[in-house]
Amino acid sequence: MDSCLKIWSMKPQMRAYCLVGHKDAVMCVQFSPSGHLVASGSRDKTVCLWVPSVKGESTVFKAHTATVRSVHFSSDGQSLVTASDDKTIKVWTVHRQKFLFSLSQHINWVRCARFSPDGRLIASASDDKTVKLWDKTSRECIHSFCEHGGFANHVEFHPSGTCIAAAGTDKTVKVWDVRMNRLLQHYQVHTAAVNSLSFHPSGNYLITASNDSTLKILDLLEGRLLYTLHGHQGPATCVAFSRTGDFFASGGSDEQVMVWKTNFSAADYDGVLKTHKSGATVDGTHHRLPSEMDCGVHLKKTKSQDTGRNHERQEEDVHLADTLEHIIGQLDVLTQTVSILEQRLTLTENKLKEFLENQQKIIQNKEN
Repeated sequence: MDSCLKIWSMKPQMRAYCLVGHKDAVMCVQFSPSGHLVASGSRDKTVCLWVPSVKGESTVFKAHTATVRSVHFSSDGQSLVTASDDKTIKVWTVHRQKFLFSLSQHINWVRCARFSPDGRLIASASDDKTVKLWDKTSRECIHSFCEHGGFANHVEFHPSGTCIAAAGTDKTVKVWDVRMNRLLQHYQVHTAAVNSLSFHPSGNYLITASNDSTLKILDLLEGRLLYTLHGHQGPATCVAFSRTGDFFASGGSDEQVMVWKTNFSAADYDGVLKTHKSGATVDGTHHRLPSEMDCGVHLKKTKSQDTGRNHERQEEDVHLADTLEHIIGQLDVLTQTVSILEQRLTLTENKLKEFLENQQKIIQNKEN
């Protein structure tokens, strides 16, 4: 592994910036929300804050005592959170370029740390088989989600800030509600450890990268696998949506960085069934779509020894396909209905809680 960063331009025939400064392998990198700064963490135990230009000027942050595995800017760009093999999470101020404080209740390497969209919470994933939630103001751990089958490689906040997703070494992806501290969704779609994930800005989709060399796109509203993407010749180690959600990029152990264009409009479930009804299977094999994305919904072809029977069975297959399509459509409607009801219940609970708090304040004011 080299120790440099490369900033690629999406414009054709534009050369990449090569930023040199770290003394060992670079483990993580992220642009600030404004795009004017880039943060990186390295095996050399340092964090660098770069101005992405030809000069490649940088400021070095030193406080960690082991490999830095994760860097992440707050949504306002004013703070930076880092995670390290020294078992700590550290928060820095970007403007003053100073270390602020450390969070240190993990008992093993910390793989990832992320700010919530409002900047009030921090989520962290560790080899100690926990995903922890921290209050940035009080600097206390407010909840620990325990992993039993393995540890989480990566954690990410939903754009709404109401839930987090974790990528596990046990081949699973889990989505937790951070208000109720309960498991919302559990996906078992990969055949090897999941290394990275990213929410689409709309909050409706989640993309994952795995050691099984694939990327998977999950439809969170319907709770199902939408696409399987093949491209990397080996483990897919990282993936992220662009800020607009029009693109996503992935990296792998094959030393390739791939940029993909999203095509969710072509992923309409009914349309996929109607268009690809004759070529799909229920045995878990994925049917290749023209957009190079694989859909995980299939119906199986039937083999026959004589033409008459084959014709009859084809008619039966069409009938079964139509019936299955109808059932799936009804299930989709039910799933969406339950999701809406859950959202309304949460909203009602929040309003009731706010009402009770206001009543209590009014009573206290009257007593005083």
